[in-house]
Amino acid sequence: MTPAVKSAVVLLSGGLDSATTLAIARSEGFECHCLSLDYGQRHRSELQAAERVASSLGAAAQRTLKLDLTLFGGSALTDASIAVPVTPLPNPLPQGGEGASVKSDHLIAGIPVTYVPARNTIMLSLALAWAEVLGARDIFIGANAVDYSGYPDCRPEYIRAFQGMANLATRAAIEGEPTTIHAPLIALTKAGIIRQGVALGVDYALTVSCYQADEQGRACGRCESCRLRKLGFEQAGVPDPTPYL
Repeated sequence: MTPAVKSAVVLLSGGLDSATTLAIARSEGFECHCLSLDYGQRHRSELQAAERVASSLGAAAQRTLKLDLTLFGGSALTDASIAVPVTPLPNPLPQGGEGASVKSDHLIAGIPVTYVPARNTIMLSLALAWAEVLGARDIFIGANAVDYSGYPDCRPEYIRAFQGMANLATRAAIEGEPTTIHAPLIALTKAGIIRQGVALGVDYALTVSCYQADEQGRACGRCESCRLRKLGFEQAGVPDPTPYL
């Protein structure tokens, strides 16, 4: 008898982390249904990247859901009046091993202005809804708690708490089919993520991580996301395929 295909919903932003997460889910035998969110972010390049990545990595489906978070604002990514903080990447890059991270001045006071209020909660809730319709009991998210920008919804305790909530809130769980939230990158450095992705055949040239990429997907090279990405490639010993402005 042919074993039943396992289905999963994968949150896919079009960036480096989510592309690697999709590759991991595929390597574990999941039929992946990718969900991207058009929430009013500064550019559409990452959404176009999500389509490319889903196709490249053999996703069963990719859907982009529109939900305009600019109605609330509160983030440099959803409010044009709030500037994205930029700091040129130091040259040469700092030493200290692959766990070393680059922190810019806007992080000293706490959570940066690029944090989008409740974004992961919103996206995971939408993924949970689609998973229940699909009969999928697994959801993958590329949250990372090591080389990340200080977002509270990227912590392991948050992932555990959401999974607990999900299994209180859905008919599937009540009927004995609980949901598992997978965050396979949660404890990896950016360099570790890149090495794993390369091993799984991820083409990082297809991805866009920059907070303010242009229409062609070219990265600014100065925002926190660009800094962490560039440093990750340097520390992984992998050529950086990112097109920078």
